[in-house]
Amino acid sequence: METVNITHKILDMQPELRRFALKLTEDHESANDLVQDCVLKALDNQTKFVHSQNFKGWMYTIMRNIFINNYRRSLRQVDMTEETYKSYLQNLSDDEETTRFEHIYDLKELYKVIHAVPEDLKKPFLMFVAGFKYREIADKMNLPVGTIKSRLFLIRKRLKEDLKDFS
Repeated sequence: METVNITHKILDMQPELRRFALKLTEDHESANDLVQDCVLKALDNQTKFVHSQNFKGWMYTIMRNIFINNYRRSLRQVDMTEETYKSYLQNLSDDEETTRFEHIYDLKELYKVIHAVPEDLKKPFLMFVAGFKYREIADKMNLPVGTIKSRLFLIRKRLKEDLKDFS
């Protein structure tokens, strides 16, 4: 009986969830996805809801946490590949290209320097720049945290040396 009651509460709350999701995402498609993820998470975890708690607050907390986790995940997926850089250059309009010539030149030089570094140093550096923590990089590369810290130190030192005349 309680499962049916919570399911009805979740369904009744969908319009409010949709408004909250729209405030968070500022996009209708993303808001709909967020509502669906929230409803699924709530249904999967309905046994964890304590009936003396605020149901609306519980649902909003689930949605907010999903939104934050998705945002953090999207930051980690930033990738400095050659295709990304090429598409960035292709998407610039002529006006932007002329006003940002120095910026583009700087990015191009930085890109060359970073990609001239050996792969064993470059990979942890790009992951670190993308927002990964030392532990996450170490886990993904199956290396000790100390090795990752050492490699990041070495690439920073090398980049600092290679870019010293780059002001």
